[in-house]
Amino acid sequence: MAALAGAALAPLPGKAARKATAFALIGDRYHNSDYIRVGLTRTIAKELGVSIDFTDETSLLNAETLDGYKVLIVLRDGMIWPDGYGGDESTNAAWVATGRPKLVFDPPLPAGRARSEFWMKPEQGKAVRQFVDAGGAALFLHNTTHVGLTDPDFRHVLGAAYTGHPPIRTFKVKVTNPDHPITQGVKDFVVTDEQHYMTYDKDPKFLFLQTVNEDGLTYQSYGSTAPGGWAYDYGKGRVCYMSPGHMLSDLWNPEYVKLQHNAVRWIMRQKT
Repeated sequence: MAALAGAALAPLPGKAARKATAFALIGDRYHNSDYIRVGLTRTIAKELGVSIDFTDETSLLNAETLDGYKVLIVLRDGMIWPDGYGGDESTNAAWVATGRPKLVFDPPLPAGRARSEFWMKPEQGKAVRQFVDAGGAALFLHNTTHVGLTDPDFRHVLGAAYTGHPPIRTFKVKVTNPDHPITQGVKDFVVTDEQHYMTYDKDPKFLFLQTVNEDGLTYQSYGSTAPGGWAYDYGKGRVCYMSPGHMLSDLWNPEYVKLQHNAVRWIMRQKT
């Protein structure tokens, strides 16, 4: 079964009606759902034969939805913007590409106030924790560490919380544990991406990737390096996080594709 083309899906009434293997919560103000769906459809759904139900509706991340899936995939941050973006179109690629022309409306738009709020409710964090603890597999990518700021149960599963990132720039993704099943056959590689920094909570032995700005550029007081990937058993399930993923070109870097393949096989306990 191919990955679903839509960015949102309706609640599915039980295990019998569900054919997909993975449930993917994707997309936010700064990360368009389309590139994520296109990217992961190729690397995971088509190339691994792991069917995916995609959605950008945060309320669908709950115990009822997760029931019957084998894998949870998340690539999005922890914010929603219920009152809009206050006239800021900086994430609209078409507007930016045309030189950011003045926005003119007649009649004028009502004044808006950009206000973000966390979307994850305590019951959602508990649902994720119970899903993985009971044997589910979780693949967390890129800015999902931001969700770690919003709920203690989710953070306990993920193993980290976001601290920030500098502007998009070039950096190296280095394999720090070549013996891990997820890094088998993977060489160091370079991406132009958001280099995400986070507070890592788990044992350092679970780390297998590091991101390094080889030009010596730093971010605030955190230096030029950050954890780039980790994986561990969690209860009866497994968890993997990897930080690249701000653009389609990052998701499709050949070495990162290898990591995605190996990671999905590892969290699903398949042979790599």
